Amino acid sequence: MPGDVTLLHESGVATVRELDDGRRRISVEPVDARVFVPRRKWETRYSLDLIEHVLEVKGVGGLCNEIARDESDSMVALYLHHGLLSYLPPEAFRGKRLLDFGSGSGASTLVLARMFPEAEIVGVELDSRLIELARHRADFHRAANVRFEVSPGPDSLPPGFGSFDFLVLSAVWEHLLPNERPTLLPRLWRTLGKDGVLFLNQTPHRWYPIERHTTGLPLLNYAPAPLAHWAAIRFSRKRRADASWEELLRRGIRGGTAREVLRILERAGDGEPVLLQPSRLDARDPIDIWYAYSQRLAPMPIKARMRDVFKLISRLTRSTFAPGIDIAIEKRA
Repeated sequence: MPGDVTLLHESGVATVRELDDGRRRISVEPVDARVFVPRRKWETRYSLDLIEHVLEVKGVGGLCNEIARDESDSMVALYLHHGLLSYLPPEAFRGKRLLDFGSGSGASTLVLARMFPEAEIVGVELDSRLIELARHRADFHRAANVRFEVSPGPDSLPPGFGSFDFLVLSAVWEHLLPNERPTLLPRLWRTLGKDGVLFLNQTPHRWYPIERHTTGLPLLNYAPAPLAHWAAIRFSRKRRADASWEELLRRGIRGGTAREVLRILERAGDGEPVLLQPSRLDARDPIDIWYAYSQRLAPMPIKARMRDVFKLISRLTRSTFAPGIDIAIEKRA
């Protein structure tokens, strides 16, 4: 149709339609109908060359969802708003340095840059292709308070980083392999100055009854690795049939817990890690944070009852239990 631009990729076709208000409507069609596509349409203010860059890196299946992660106020921005500002007010970030580790292609880092325009935001990612896309996005948004750096390895940091006041691991922890976590986290922890805060959020709970992140399968979190691997490739439409167990771990199939994070930090021997409790945005514990963003995404009366059940389980186990982890840990001398 007139005004439409067709973008071809080995994974499928993306159609971009110019709209009267300067926006562009994207629709995608994958080559393989079995490919999981979380979002098939999106209206964006991205330029055509930036859309093409996202398509090149993310393919047809991830194109619309990746752009939405940056632009939607009901995705990354919603999680970060509650995950950070339930603990600290916006003015606490003014003039501070914030490290967004595992920044991917820059959606979370740019959201943080908009949330805290007077802070210095640094995004770090292992994949140089994602860093190139992140920098393209930053240029498009004219984000002056953000920069992106390539990490030299999955368990290391770029040299000459200095110290930070805040560290954010947003939808990152679940993608670290079990042997990487106790090596990398202490190194990140050492970049925090005294009274610095580590925020870890958007990570699925290791023991939640449904493995929602990678497969969508019930009870998978309680199965031993061989059985979980078999069930994931046999029954989940989200995963390739030839995916190895290590690939599934990298994808985030096992999630994490607050106890695991605290145990690693306590062994690091660098300051005292203190788990903070939220006190803002009507939140008094991490379960309230889950309830706030979950109700915003999909309001349902039953979630109030779920919140009560989660709080009861948390009291009985003396460990916060919710579908996801939304924690803040302060580094004290």
